[in-house]
Amino acid sequence: MAVTTLDPRTALVLIDLQNGIVGNPGLAPYPAAEVVTRASLLADAFRGQGLPVVLVRVTAAADGADATAGRIDGGSRSRTWPEGWDVLVDELAGHPEDITVTKRNWGAFHGTDLDLHLRRRGITQIVLAGIATSIGVESSARAAHEHGYHVTLATDAMSDIDIETHRNSVERIFPRLGETGTTAEIVELLAKTHG
Repeated sequence: MAVTTLDPRTALVLIDLQNGIVGNPGLAPYPAAEVVTRASLLADAFRGQGLPVVLVRVTAAADGADATAGRIDGGSRSRTWPEGWDVLVDELAGHPEDITVTKRNWGAFHGTDLDLHLRRRGITQIVLAGIATSIGVESSARAAHEHGYHVTLATDAMSDIDIETHRNSVERIFPRLGETGTTAEIVELLAKTHG
């Protein structure tokens, strides 16, 4: 099902489009460069309509002091990241009107001021894109839905470290959380409803 509606107060929220994540060569189904290009198209369209663009980045303290607690089967959570790992990609940087949110876990809502930024601007809907589909994007979509936002997911402006987890999110989870559409469909609807 294609996206049908964009509220008058809709924000674009882009997840983890930063050097250390975009530099992953094993993303699927879209290479990082395609995701960044489509995210940039969305950002330009939202900025052109005077609507908020939120750039979410993930980072961690060098000593791991802010790592999420809890035991996991997936190995140690503490890692050392190279310098500049958490810097937003150049294609999206340099717009002082954009909102930057820094997170320290998968989702963009818990432990951040994202909800505050959106509510103060009267936002009722968010369009989500970014990397990785089944991690940062899906976690943020779930939280947005739970916070009462209308959620739209730009399915060709996201990618994952595993094609099957990407498909699971897009085909099984996202239709339960909101509407999905391509970058072109969202940009076209934005121009029709906000232009």
